[in-house]
Amino acid sequence: MKTTVIMWMSLLVTILAVRSAMAQQRFTVSGYVKDKQNGESLVGISIGKPGTSTGTVTNQYGFYSLTLPAGAHELQFSFIGYAPYKVTVDLTSNKTLDVRMEGNSSQLNEITINGQKQEKPINTLNTSINKLDIAQMKKMPTFMGEVDVLRSIQTLPGVTTVGEGSSGFNVRGGNSDENLIILDEAPVYNSTHMLGFFSVFNPDAVKGLDLIKGGFPSEYGGRISSVLDIRMKDGNDQAFNVNGGIGNIFSRLSVEGPLVKDKSSFIVAARRSYIDILMKPFMKGDMKDTKLNFYDVTAKAHYKFNKNNSLFVSGYFGRDVFGFGKDVNMNWGNTTATIRWNHVFSNRLFLNLTTYYTKYDYSLDFSNESKKEANEAKQGYKWTSNIINYGLKPSFSYYINSTNSLYFGVQGVYYTFKPGKGVGTEAGVDRVKELTDKHALESAVYIDHEYKPGKKFGIRYGGRLSAYQYLGKGTAYYFNDTTPGIRKTLTGSKEYGNNELIKGYYYFEPRISARYAFSDQHAVKLAYARTTQFMHQLSNTASPTPLDIWTPSTNNIQPMVADQYTAGYFYNSPNDKYEFSAEVFYKKTDHQLDYIDNADLQLNQYIEADLLPSEGRAYGLELYAKKDVGKTTGWISYTLSRTERKTPGISLSEWHLNRYDRTHNLNLVVTHTFTKRTSLSANWVYATGAPATFADNRLEFQGWDVPYNSTEKRNNYRLPAFHRLDLSLTLKGKQTKRWKGEWVFSLYNVYGRRNAYTIYFKQNDDDPTKRESVRLSIIGSIIPGITYNFKF
Repeated sequence: MKTTVIMWMSLLVTILAVRSAMAQQRFTVSGYVKDKQNGESLVGISIGKPGTSTGTVTNQYGFYSLTLPAGAHELQFSFIGYAPYKVTVDLTSNKTLDVRMEGNSSQLNEITINGQKQEKPINTLNTSINKLDIAQMKKMPTFMGEVDVLRSIQTLPGVTTVGEGSSGFNVRGGNSDENLIILDEAPVYNSTHMLGFFSVFNPDAVKGLDLIKGGFPSEYGGRISSVLDIRMKDGNDQAFNVNGGIGNIFSRLSVEGPLVKDKSSFIVAARRSYIDILMKPFMKGDMKDTKLNFYDVTAKAHYKFNKNNSLFVSGYFGRDVFGFGKDVNMNWGNTTATIRWNHVFSNRLFLNLTTYYTKYDYSLDFSNESKKEANEAKQGYKWTSNIINYGLKPSFSYYINSTNSLYFGVQGVYYTFKPGKGVGTEAGVDRVKELTDKHALESAVYIDHEYKPGKKFGIRYGGRLSAYQYLGKGTAYYFNDTTPGIRKTLTGSKEYGNNELIKGYYYFEPRISARYAFSDQHAVKLAYARTTQFMHQLSNTASPTPLDIWTPSTNNIQPMVADQYTAGYFYNSPNDKYEFSAEVFYKKTDHQLDYIDNADLQLNQYIEADLLPSEGRAYGLELYAKKDVGKTTGWISYTLSRTERKTPGISLSEWHLNRYDRTHNLNLVVTHTFTKRTSLSANWVYATGAPATFADNRLEFQGWDVPYNSTEKRNNYRLPAFHRLDLSLTLKGKQTKRWKGEWVFSLYNVYGRRNAYTIYFKQNDDDPTKRESVRLSIIGSIIPGITYNFKF
């Protein structure tokens, strides 16, 4: 009996000791979260313990890691549009838990977990970030019936464009080249087709996007205004699907499916416009060979080797082709290729290793091919240019515990610039003018520490050390720039050998973001970020064109440096149906490029002599209100801002309006679902007219009026205000498992507004001594569109 008692007492002591030890131990549960139907990784999924503040979210690759005390825990996975998934895990060691969530389109209310709401802006440390998925983009009114990524982000606060038909977009008053646009982590230099009317991103291949305007995480660098991070679909690893659309401008088709179910998948998406085909019957004589089209192909494949290793390969190829007869031919386009490897070292350490290739090129070709006689020598001119990047980016995520995470990595990119090669042909003889190639290496190391001790307070801080080397082989020129505002004088040059350092620049870029929540509904955020940019697009027109030149920082062109401060208030309604944010920002920029009057930017070997360094500043208020639950959804955004420049020798060396300044910018997006098969969308935009430089006086000379600018100030006037209404009606057919189809009818510019792209002046036809202003509008009438989308 005594022995039995001692044995049971020993067992009880052992159990208590084990429990005590387990109470001190902590283990990690980690894994990937994917869509059950198609296997796509899900970003921003909330994972946590109900009734506590302990939780985390999946990263941009769908991976999560959560460290908890030893023992049994109930975890809940939650995301809008998906049925909540609950599971109990017994942590006696580190565990891997991969989850597939099932879509639930009828879900009207977002799920509350951990005493917190769905992972919305109010709950994150990031400031000035907007997220859109492809489902949201498809609800918006379309141009010619086609979903467009860039048109979608132009409805967000702080984002503007110089006008219809313009390439690129502007964020918080920055130039379009100040936006880092990445497709599956590869930079894209020209983001539009057809001179700005369509984006180069096929919506059938896009999963979602993040637009970051401030408070940049340290992993992002190389641009000073924004980051547009576009993620491609991985491809359906469960079943084969075909998606497509037939419109009155272009058609598209995508195919996706498993190579090995649950392990490997692919997607291939292609588009081609056919304006030139439709016009062909009407093109006669010299114009019968007219070409006017664009096309692109997007592809991706992935393979999961095991639970710790996955490989992704993706690429993009697209071109615009403009040709008028045989005498004028232009084409330009992007090529990208990306290889990514995801590796899980442990439950807490995650690696994404990316290597990429990017190329942007264009060519112009003019000749007398169609007009010359049989014995006449050929005459013409051909101009080509390109930029090529090779990049490598290993990035690590280390989840120390439930309150601390580290994000760190190394980045490198090698640039080759071919600024231009011109071949002029006269009397059958070629004369070549070729600018010197330029080479550069940009590298960086970065680290961020994220600390979230509770649900009220969180902070993310770190920095980025950037190094840039302008390299040979090439010629470096030296100029005398003692007189501001006029062309510099060449004083000398020096030849450099292969990879010889010509000029180096080194910067530390501190980053910090902090959040404090007063309650589940109210939070404030503060952020500061320094960013640097070593690439420059040279354009002295109101809107950049696909034929503008890219150049690296050199011994004469310093990198741009921006310091941006942001403060914001964020609100979520108790029922989670509404969200609101108000942000103020101030951005100061050094070493932006400006141009002397009448600058020569085309095939100019001494182009640096025509460039001027300038200061910039931008500040403003951004308001954003959104409703994404219920039959009526949408958002309204308003921006009140001012953007200015100061350049020595220009505009009296005083602060003057930047050409991208828009004092007021208002966007209203509304979608109403009448039935499961019928919905109507509307988008109305209003913006203050863009600044412009006009003569404000005239001089009479021999009976003629000669206009001139007496103030010598740039951008002394504004174009008329810009506003437009778009409508889109979606009618879905009978939806079956084998076939899903819908008609999209759109009206662009419903009330036929003739928005001014620019205003120019000409002599009056009746009285040549007088001049009159003429409004140039790219679009001045209603443009209808129709597209039939299908999936099977």
